[in-house]
Amino acid sequence: MRDLVRHMGGVHRWATGYVADRRAELWDVELDEVAGTWPEDAALSDWLREGCAVLADTLAAAPDDLECWSFLPAPSPRAMWARRQAHETAIHRVDAERTARRALGPFGAALAADGVDELLTCFVPRRSTRLRVQRSTSLSVRCTDADSAWVLRIGPDGETTTSGPASTASAIDCSVRGTAADLYLTLWNRAGPEDLVVAGDTHVLGLFLDTVHVRWS
Repeated sequence: MRDLVRHMGGVHRWATGYVADRRAELWDVELDEVAGTWPEDAALSDWLREGCAVLADTLAAAPDDLECWSFLPAPSPRAMWARRQAHETAIHRVDAERTARRALGPFGAALAADGVDELLTCFVPRRSTRLRVQRSTSLSVRCTDADSAWVLRIGPDGETTTSGPASTASAIDCSVRGTAADLYLTLWNRAGPEDLVVAGDTHVLGLFLDTVHVRWS
């Protein structure tokens, strides 16, 4: 838990540095340098809250046309950092709850669906992805409680994601349906697929879950 909280608080401060200082290039620095001095365990909770509050206030005060370094597609750097840190915090909240052996708090459908979208349209298609197969295959993902759907095409050169449901003329090898929250937790590797409805070649979903791992350590 100490390592997780330090990571979260350090990342919040790292992100704040880009927005507050208008950093135009990658800030290649270790989180302990960003944090300065790690707080004692008894002070970690307050330190985490403080860093998160400063990040939120900094993002709220930043102009829409803010220019700074960012690393995922978004309408603007400000939008990217707000979205990325929202899901950074939300997913690590799950890690903290599991570490403390507490029941998971709920996720709103809109937030969860946006988190699935960030993963499928921003993280997975990057050239560094390991999601590749020699024989092309496809996976469709659809939220049952939000108007959100995606189609993933996976081949030897990597993966591409299209937002929206699969057309009736498209051949889909595997389809996955579930609430936005269940899809969020499963695709971000924080839950198994037991609560999802999976049809077709289940090995395609297995390939995704075995290959796409977004971890914090």
